Amino acid sequence: MKLEALRIPAPLRAFAAGDAQLFDVTLAGDKVASIVPSSQQKHASGTLLSALVEAHAHIDKNYTVQDVGAAQGNLFAAIDRMNRHRDSWTGESLRLRMERALNDAWQSGTRALRTHLDWVQAEPPAALAVFEALREEWRGRVELQFVSLTPLDLFADQTAGERIAREVKRAGGVLGAFVYRNEVIVHKLGRVFDLAQQHGLGLDFHVDEGLDAEATGLRSIAQLVRARDFRHGVVCGHACSLSVQDDAVAGETLALCAGAGIHLVALPTTNLYLQGAWDRTPVQRGITRIREAAARGLRASLATDNVQDAFYPYGSYDLLETFGLGVQMAHLAPASDWLDTVTVSPAKALGLAWDGRIAPGCPADLLVLSATDEHELIGSRGRQRTVIRAGQVLEKTQ
Repeated sequence: MKLEALRIPAPLRAFAAGDAQLFDVTLAGDKVASIVPSSQQKHASGTLLSALVEAHAHIDKNYTVQDVGAAQGNLFAAIDRMNRHRDSWTGESLRLRMERALNDAWQSGTRALRTHLDWVQAEPPAALAVFEALREEWRGRVELQFVSLTPLDLFADQTAGERIAREVKRAGGVLGAFVYRNEVIVHKLGRVFDLAQQHGLGLDFHVDEGLDAEATGLRSIAQLVRARDFRHGVVCGHACSLSVQDDAVAGETLALCAGAGIHLVALPTTNLYLQGAWDRTPVQRGITRIREAAARGLRASLATDNVQDAFYPYGSYDLLETFGLGVQMAHLAPASDWLDTVTVSPAKALGLAWDGRIAPGCPADLLVLSATDEHELIGSRGRQRTVIRAGQVLEKTQ
């Protein structure tokens, strides 16, 4: 298969482009065989991306908004509603919702997805067994990872924490926690780091998901990574409080994160919906400081987070829609320079075998967008795509 006169965004190139702007790409089997400058350098036929990578989702609780209602800006109301609804979850209902999410992601061009699974007590949730079964069934299509999403305070119970960590290790997962204005936060975070080090687990936190400038969980995590010389990888999602902190304070935290090698994940849909007042037009956007992080060498990811539940009552698993919203919320321009937020950066955060950069010999897991330049990326042409998996066209989405 030959793809002609395509733009390949600079952050996704792992080959010498020279002065060329458009390229002809030849696929052979399930690999990219060659990339050469196109004889046509004036008129692009589209934009080539590597397949998308979802760094932060919740496929156990998606598609429940009809049952629980939308929380309309109240994070803790959403948590309470989902806590009550969780009692009704069965293996069958979980599988239906989780399969629906995976099908949506697959058809949109996603090759890997990390989901957080609600884990609110020592015993493993019913969603874990469903996830493990689906991970095997989807192998070769969507690479699946999971994170245990546990309230940080539960780790104060050493027996509960040890049981969670052992089960996460057995199931090949990542240890996680919800961190926001907890008392004796450093001590409790230290316990999570202890468990991760003892069991050889990576860490993935929901941290500072609110607009309280005094919420400094992200800073504490970065300091612990450096103090412990932690080497198993740390991902931090949300970090909304950075947006309302003094520039100097936020900058110091981001410098610590960059030095600690933390991967930052921004969640534009849910955070725009949940953060800020609902009795007037919101002034604060709730998204973390993506541009300031990048200036310190920390390339963030954009991810979906919640889909049609109490936390966010709308949405889908189309990462290009998330990307478009993130570009507008955080003023990421030119947009083509930020396409690594849904490809390369999350691939690195998830530790995937392929980092998503395109070069001869890389997997032929690709998207061809109808957008022919940077200005068409956000809009109808930016959402039109041909999905190519293992060198074969999957589907063209209109």
